[in-house]
Amino acid sequence: MSNKYIFLIALTLVIHFIDTLSYSVRLNSVKSGNFALSTSLFNIIVLVSRTANTFQGPLIGSLIDSSISHKYDPLMQVRGIIFAASGGTLMAIVLIPTFLKLFGVAMAKLEVSGSIPSLVVQSLSVSNIKRIAKNTIKPKKSMLDNLRYKNIPKRLLLLNAFITGIYTIGVLSSNYAVIYLPQKAATIAQSSGLINGIATIMLTLFIDPKSAVITDEAYRGKREYGDVKALVIMLIGTKLIGTLLGQLFLVPSARLLSLIYK
Repeated sequence: MSNKYIFLIALTLVIHFIDTLSYSVRLNSVKSGNFALSTSLFNIIVLVSRTANTFQGPLIGSLIDSSISHKYDPLMQVRGIIFAASGGTLMAIVLIPTFLKLFGVAMAKLEVSGSIPSLVVQSLSVSNIKRIAKNTIKPKKSMLDNLRYKNIPKRLLLLNAFITGIYTIGVLSSNYAVIYLPQKAATIAQSSGLINGIATIMLTLFIDPKSAVITDEAYRGKREYGDVKALVIMLIGTKLIGTLLGQLFLVPSARLLSLIYK
């Protein structure tokens, strides 16, 4: 296993870890009342995650180039990257209670300092990292009790799973499609931006607005806090399902792309 592949696995894990944690920021925005500040930090977290996603392309392209030159099918390696996406999501699910506690502390410090860069520098200090490790909160079954699942639109959850599946394999499928049509490698690989762009637009049009409406209504007292909690848990759950769906979407989408460009 090459160092590049290990780095790619780690990068994918971190991307989905951060992306999953960003879902839980909605809980803090309602509970703390700092809606604007929470939303600002939420947008920064999502931006970091989606920007880091662009670094996948060159690394995956290098993996595909190597497989073509050595004449082997990198399917299992590509599937390993998708499993890293599922692993990062699962890790975030386990650490969400800890993240919410730390996020609340970060919000309080940000109100005082007003500077995100200084907050990041403070957070990365050795003493703070040790403190974080000691204050880890284990998820409990009681956290899932009495959740208001019935008030969350099921179509929203199905869409989230489907779109996440597409987003997970956007870069991977477009690069893997080169295996079927190596003579048009550059053209096919460039379609990754189009696929991820479409998935991002779908998230922006169909998932984010409805989620924001539910969060906003809870913030203004028109909904119970439990609705936001149920929303976040179910969105995260369907995100995990979406990364697993990526395994099913990978080969068919790669073959479809190769047919389109043939």
